Amino acid sequence: MSEFTEAIGTVTFSEVPNEGFLAVGMRNYWDGYFAGRAAPLGLAPAEVVHAVFYNFAEGEVARHIPWVWEKVTPEEAIAIRERGSAAALRQLIGEELAESAGLVRAAELATRAAVSAPIEGRVLYAGLRALDVPVEPVAKLWHAATLLREHRGDGHNIALVAHGIGGTEAHVLMALALGMRAEEFSRIHHLPKAQLSGVVDGLRKRGLVTTEGGFTEAGRELKDRVEALTDELAAPAYDVLTATELDELITLLQPIATALHTADY
Repeated sequence: MSEFTEAIGTVTFSEVPNEGFLAVGMRNYWDGYFAGRAAPLGLAPAEVVHAVFYNFAEGEVARHIPWVWEKVTPEEAIAIRERGSAAALRQLIGEELAESAGLVRAAELATRAAVSAPIEGRVLYAGLRALDVPVEPVAKLWHAATLLREHRGDGHNIALVAHGIGGTEAHVLMALALGMRAEEFSRIHHLPKAQLSGVVDGLRKRGLVTTEGGFTEAGRELKDRVEALTDELAAPAYDVLTATELDELITLLQPIATALHTADY
């Protein structure tokens, strides 16, 4: 399910929603990213958004929050994000899938799961839960996927905190899992070399990274524990569905995810 919700939810970060934010005065992609994703938190200061988003380097959020609120209100940002994301999803999967009875049913089942998950400790998910669920099926499916994605993301942050892994450290471990050096990973390659080296050295001193810059056995085991706990914390969202309904949802989402994975965006 996380693969499906990730595929659907991340259409938010594609060109159509980005164009919607640029049209109202955002300077670049990241202005729109922070405005749209942080909007359910209201006019929260940069420090709060930084804490909730967890893995951005110090100062990155503050370059956008609260500046974006001079151009758009959180309520307007929520509407721009939903409208653009639904349009992008429809465009990427094609009209046949977008108008299918299967998508309508998938949106119904996914929404039941998305609005039933526990909110304790899930700040961003709780903010999204407070929003109205769209009526139009494509928008409804995107909204449900986003709820489930952010619920899982909040749980992932909990797992990282529980295992003593900071935001930049998490990106370093992700880079290693992808078989690349930390300085090659797109989310952190722009950081000052000394800062990034300090993070890697800290992981090395903890016995998680080798001198060559790869995983130690302990490092790989820790990452596996974090991922397992993330799965465990995400699972209750689907308790509202019967096993048959969950199987049906997976079957219905498969062609949608396949279309998204093969789309050029």
